[in-house]
Amino acid sequence: MSVVSTAADYPPSWYAASQPQLPARAPLSGQARADVAVLGAGYTGLTAALALAEKGYRVTVLEAERVGWGASGRNGGQAIVGYGCDQSTLEHLVGNADARLLFDFSRDGMHMLKQRIARHGIDCDWRDGHASVPIHPRQERALRADIITMAQRYDYPLEWWDRSRLRQQLASDRYLGAMYDPASGHLHPLAYAQGLAKAAEAAGVVIHEHSPVVRLERGPKPALLTAHGRVDADFVVLAGNAWLQDIAPELETRMMPVGTYIGATQRLGAERAKALIGNDMAVADVNWALDYFRLSRDHRLLFGGQASYSALPPPRLHASMTQRMRRVFPQLADVELEYVWGGYIDITRNRAPHWGRLSPSIYFAQGFSGHGVASTGLAGEVIAAAIAGQSARLDVFGKIPHGVFPGGRALRMPLLVAAMSWYKLRDLLW
Repeated sequence: MSVVSTAADYPPSWYAASQPQLPARAPLSGQARADVAVLGAGYTGLTAALALAEKGYRVTVLEAERVGWGASGRNGGQAIVGYGCDQSTLEHLVGNADARLLFDFSRDGMHMLKQRIARHGIDCDWRDGHASVPIHPRQERALRADIITMAQRYDYPLEWWDRSRLRQQLASDRYLGAMYDPASGHLHPLAYAQGLAKAAEAAGVVIHEHSPVVRLERGPKPALLTAHGRVDADFVVLAGNAWLQDIAPELETRMMPVGTYIGATQRLGAERAKALIGNDMAVADVNWALDYFRLSRDHRLLFGGQASYSALPPPRLHASMTQRMRRVFPQLADVELEYVWGGYIDITRNRAPHWGRLSPSIYFAQGFSGHGVASTGLAGEVIAAAIAGQSARLDVFGKIPHGVFPGGRALRMPLLVAAMSWYKLRDLLW
C-alpha cells in the first residue's frame, strides 16, 4: 500500500522542495523471486533495471530510502563527458587503446542519457553546455593542452574561449578563460531519478522503497535480504555506491565516501539570473577543491563548492558557501543562500570508475568520483548488457586496477584528509 510522500522524505534541498509529492512505494515484505535483484534506486540501479526490463528480464529494485535519495537526487546536476579521472590517468592505467575505448564509451553514455530523457519524456530541465574555467595560468596552460590532446587522440572537439569571450556569457572576472564543451550539460538530478523510476516501472520493474538490504547471500543463485524479506535471483546488481555498507567488504575498501555540498540562492528573477550566465551553461573551475555553479529553472543560482573527508559537514557551512559564491559573483552581495545541502559521493584512489563482477552472478558499479550524472547511466547499460551475455564493454572497465585505501577503517579517513590538504594548498600556491 502506498502513502503520499512529502519533501521531508528526502534530505532538505531545493531539489526536493521543487519536485511534486509522489506516492511512496511499499517496502519489501516476504519472499520474492526475480531474474535480477538490484540494490539501490539511484541512476545506476534504475538504468540497469530499465535496460534489463526492456530486454525481457524480471527485475526487482530494493532501495533503503526513497528513489534518488542519495547522490542521484542531491548532486550538482552537471553531466560531463568522461570520468572522475582525466584521460592521461586512464592511459597510464590501461594503455592508450583501451583509454580511447573508455572515452568513446563515455561519449556513448552522454548520448544515451539524452536519448533516455527524450524517449521517456523525463522532465528534468536538461540544458546544453559546460565550461571548465581556470583561475591560475598553469591551469590555463593545462586546459589548452587538453583541448589539443582531446582533438588529436580522441577526435573530441572542445572550444577555447579567451577571457573576453567568456565574459560575454559569464559575469565573473575570476577566470582566465574557459574550455567549453557543447556536448555536456546539466539537469535537475532528483527529477531525472524520479523519471527513470517511472520509466522502469512502466517497463515492468518492481521497486521497493524503505527496504535497506542487510545481507548479500552469495552463490550461483544469489539473494538480497532485508529485515522483512528476501529477493532470490539469478543475478544481483550492487548499486549502493557510497551507501554500500557491510554488504561487500571487498568493494568498501576500494571506495571512500566523501561529503559534498551545494546551495541555492533565493529567486533572482529571470533578468538578473541571465545576467550571471547568459547561455545557461554549467560552470566548474579546475581546482582540486572546486567551485561549480549553474542556474535553476526558477532563476536561482545553484552553487557547489565544499567537501568533507570526515563524517561531519564543514564548520560554518552556510557562511563559507556564501563567501565562496560572492568571491565568484561579487554582485550577489545582497543575495542569500535559501537552501544548503549535501551528501556523499564515492571516490576511488585513482578516481577511475570501478565496475565489474564479484562472481559470475553478482555485478557492481562504484567509484564515480563526483562525475556520475552521465557515467552512472552508462554503468547501468554496460552491466545490463553483460548480464544479457554481451560483456565486451564491462571487460574493458574490468582492466582498470584499483587499490585499497590504506589504513583500514580506523586510519583511511585521516590519511585522506592529509592528502586532500596538500592538494588544496597546491591550488592556493600555484
